[in-house]
Amino acid sequence: MESFVHVELELELEEQSKVEEDASPQSTAAALFRNEGNEEEDDASGEDSGTEHFSVVKPGTQLQRQERHPGVTSGLPDTFQTSHLLFYERFKAYQDYMLGDCKPSEIKPFIADYLRNVVEPCDWQALWSTDVFDVLLEVTDVDFSDLKASVSLVLPLQCETRGCELDEESMKSLLEATRHRVSLLELQVVFEESGTFDMTALAIEHLRFFYKHIWRPWDEEDEDDDFDYFVRCVEPRLRLYYDILEDRVPTGLVSEYQGLLKDCTKCFQQFSVLRSGLSSDSESELDNVSMVEGLELFNQHETLKRKLYIIENPLLRYVLAYKGNSPALCVQSRGKRESGIKMVHVVCASCNPQQLQSLLNDRLLPHCSADDTEIQFHRDPVSAVDSCHEGDMVIVLPGVYRVTSSMFLPDSITVEGFGLPDDVVIEKKNKGDSFVESTGADVRLSNIKFIQHDAIEGILNVRLGALSMENCVLQCNTTGVVLRSSAHLTMNMCDLYGSKGAGVEIYPGSRCKLVGNGIHHCKDGILIKDFAEDVKPAIVMENNVIHNNEGYGVILVKGSSGEERGSGGNRSVQVADIRSSAEESTKETADADQARLGAAPAPEAPPAETDEDGAPSLKMQFCRQLSKSKEATCSRPVEDLMEHEIFTSIHGNQFRRNGGGDWGTFCY
Repeated sequence: MESFVHVELELELEEQSKVEEDASPQSTAAALFRNEGNEEEDDASGEDSGTEHFSVVKPGTQLQRQERHPGVTSGLPDTFQTSHLLFYERFKAYQDYMLGDCKPSEIKPFIADYLRNVVEPCDWQALWSTDVFDVLLEVTDVDFSDLKASVSLVLPLQCETRGCELDEESMKSLLEATRHRVSLLELQVVFEESGTFDMTALAIEHLRFFYKHIWRPWDEEDEDDDFDYFVRCVEPRLRLYYDILEDRVPTGLVSEYQGLLKDCTKCFQQFSVLRSGLSSDSESELDNVSMVEGLELFNQHETLKRKLYIIENPLLRYVLAYKGNSPALCVQSRGKRESGIKMVHVVCASCNPQQLQSLLNDRLLPHCSADDTEIQFHRDPVSAVDSCHEGDMVIVLPGVYRVTSSMFLPDSITVEGFGLPDDVVIEKKNKGDSFVESTGADVRLSNIKFIQHDAIEGILNVRLGALSMENCVLQCNTTGVVLRSSAHLTMNMCDLYGSKGAGVEIYPGSRCKLVGNGIHHCKDGILIKDFAEDVKPAIVMENNVIHNNEGYGVILVKGSSGEERGSGGNRSVQVADIRSSAEESTKETADADQARLGAAPAPEAPPAETDEDGAPSLKMQFCRQLSKSKEATCSRPVEDLMEHEIFTSIHGNQFRRNGGGDWGTFCY
């Protein structure tokens, strides 16, 4: 009997010890990162969420070691490698654990609760890293509300300095001046193989990244505090950070964003200083002047915030993309040669006698019969274009020419392929802002296939002057043809496909003539930006076939009317997806291969409800237009669009199987 009771007591003690182990900080932190309710699905699918591998406590660390100086002996210990987390890992941490659905005024309490559940409260070592020194400290306590740690100096002193010398006494004096309290943002957790401090290292990394790249000093002062901070601010800023990191944003736009962010921060600091010096009950002249200055700073700050929001928001960045500077604008026109000689540049890797004979008879002899023309041979089209002066011609023989740099066309030249487009291929392999940049007064391209890889601004960017393109194939990988303000583009009998943005993007003040082209398998077929009140694009669309695009065949971006803005308020987003009942009833027939001439902007509709994430004041309206042959009520919008002032001629176009509809209007 005694032995039986003894065994039961031992079993109870073992179960109690297991419960106590499960209640340890490591298990609590691990449970925090567990995706409850989806364990079975995750095991079945085998997918990794980025932090899911911490959901079960395993012996040993799950993070990598970050060597301070690889290959060099250092007096300081290594730290955890946490700076190379993926987008979805940070996204999940902020959305599920750190911020959730908090409002701007609740950011600090939410972060404090998150850290309290994850970070070890004491007895761990970290490097205090500043611009001047790195020193090893022992963490004795953590103030989660103030985001600071109480620390003590590890003796003997282990320190690395940059541009100064520090001894033990100097460091002790420095810690006494800070009351032995150091910001968590300046701490890097020392690497430990047991895995005990993995969660602590990750949490401090998420905290440091948030305050460095996501948080803005003015976020908590937003008058409209009743919105989801993660949805409005964290997600778009996080996506923009990784888009920039992965070279998906033009360098000009990155520079513009960084400049705006710097100006906005400076303006907010000036406004805060001025506001703190004002007295609420003072009526002095000096305070009145300060209030006027403060109002000007406030308005300036709000303007900068709106510009930042447009760049941070992926949709607005797409439809309202900037007019930035480009390296092409720095390439000056060479003009005519002083000697007056015109050059014919022949590009060929190799050719057979038949090709050479045909080239002489068909192209070279007709152009080189005069004494003022010479011939040069090149192995790649980039070197040929770079050697051109005004009036030169580049003839590209059949072959696949793989280039690694952009092609800049600052002069009026002609570039033509000697053969069919599928036989004359120019392929750009590496990343870059653009593939072909044209600023020449009269540039002509013909009979060439362009293949784009990882360009950001477009396979062809017409910034200035005029470009005429005939019988070309444009195989896009990221974005398509971009026609900037004041530039002219003529596309005749070309085939464009594969763009992850718009196939053709038309800015206000430009002139675009599209005749007999195929534009297909893009996000949107043609994007027309008509948001400038005093400057309109002029467009000719004749006999084009626009089909199989993910979004709209043609989408028009325009500013909403004053009444629409007034009904939307100062800080609201209204989204209306306007579809007639006839469209709903004939949705299954919208793919039909009928010839469609056009569609009008969406008819006026009552204001929709304010979006729950409360973004800045923009009204977005989309409309879909069916064929006249499908619904008689569509004839009036079609006629209205044909009379729209941006179209000087529009007829004979065909639209087929565009996912969002043939014509759409985006009002902001």
